[in-house]
Amino acid sequence: MKKNYRIGLVVPSSNTTMETEIPAMLQRKQQIEQEISFTFHSSRMRMQKVTKEELKLMDIESDRCAVELSDARCNVLAYACLVAIMCQGPGYHMESEQRLFNQTKQNQAPTPIVSSAGALIEGIQALGAKKVAIITPYMKPLTKQVIDYIEASGIQVTDSISLEIPDNLEVGRQNPMRLVEVVKNLDTSQADAVVLSACVQMPSLEAIQIVEDEIGKPVLSASVATVYKILKTLELDPYVPNAGALLSRKMVANASIEKGGRVHE
Repeated sequence: MKKNYRIGLVVPSSNTTMETEIPAMLQRKQQIEQEISFTFHSSRMRMQKVTKEELKLMDIESDRCAVELSDARCNVLAYACLVAIMCQGPGYHMESEQRLFNQTKQNQAPTPIVSSAGALIEGIQALGAKKVAIITPYMKPLTKQVIDYIEASGIQVTDSISLEIPDNLEVGRQNPMRLVEVVKNLDTSQADAVVLSACVQMPSLEAIQIVEDEIGKPVLSASVATVYKILKTLELDPYVPNAGALLSRKMVANASIEKGGRVHE
């Protein structure tokens, strides 16, 4: 009997990518594992400009979104606005995830919470990377806060590129294949892995595997890391084809060996 998983998405109101890239990856998975399926359910929090002030106001609305989505009895909730978490100081993803879980629990529907901020940190660590180079769409002061947050988790950021796009709708309109050229200006020589998009709104999925194959190092994004964490939370193998090293068969095999289990074929 097919098992359906309901994925709740806590979405910035101007985000147009979270509801495309995350479902795209999970739909790839269900195509190769036909005994499972996913449905997607969203609640939005208001945000237009990517500024620290708007992000903080938006974050307050995430409580309402969590309650609304818990009404649908989702299996997991994903809060995928990385910078809204990271601009509030190191470790805030843990506070946010606990607060949102408490909101669902008070609604008699305790639901696991995934944040893209926490997922990115976990994803980098899962790859065994100690140093990363990153690309963001943010203005440089916000990129600096993202770097500080990542480095507070014990991961060194060796180089970064800020595309400096303040309008969130414009971020979502970026051609993901542009990143194939942008990354050529990123110094990846000292990095163990590359974060091609440290923002769930900036499209990158189409370029992830291409860039990884070109540079010969693991490449991930905030969206890829979020899907990795969603699958781990649902106790499913975190394998999605053509989405980079973090969602590769090799990572599933390594996790299986650590647990003493076997890889699902």
